[in-house]
Amino acid sequence: MRELAGIVALLAGLWLAAADAGFRTPESLVRNVYAHYGDGAPELSKGLPRDAASARQFFDPSLRRVWSAPRVEPYDFLVQSPNWKLGPVAIAVVRRQYDKTYVAANFDNRGRKVTLNFVLVNGPEGWLITDVESPHDSLRMFLEQFRK
Repeated sequence: MRELAGIVALLAGLWLAAADAGFRTPESLVRNVYAHYGDGAPELSKGLPRDAASARQFFDPSLRRVWSAPRVEPYDFLVQSPNWKLGPVAIAVVRRQYDKTYVAANFDNRGRKVTLNFVLVNGPEGWLITDVESPHDSLRMFLEQFRK
């Protein structure tokens, strides 16, 4: 009986560790990205952090290194501006294709309409971002372009 309890506890711990990395739904992932762009608590109003822990929580392994690499960029890609005052963010799953789910995020940033499509994958760590597409660019290309 103790062995069974130990196995259950181990599996629960592994599940919780995996849940810490990603998110349970595509919508919750995008909602949590934009929680970092509000007017609330100072730690949640500076944009999505560029540290390794945030990269692990929000991005798939192929994008983590690029997200947290040092760079000089002219604006924050996730709000399409160097500064922000966002209106309500509308989030909707627009397409499920094989292993990817596309989620549209629409919002107003200082009077300018912004539409981004998040490309998400669901794996053992939960839902993670593999790319974000704007009408003119993608997050991957943007980050590579402004690497030091």
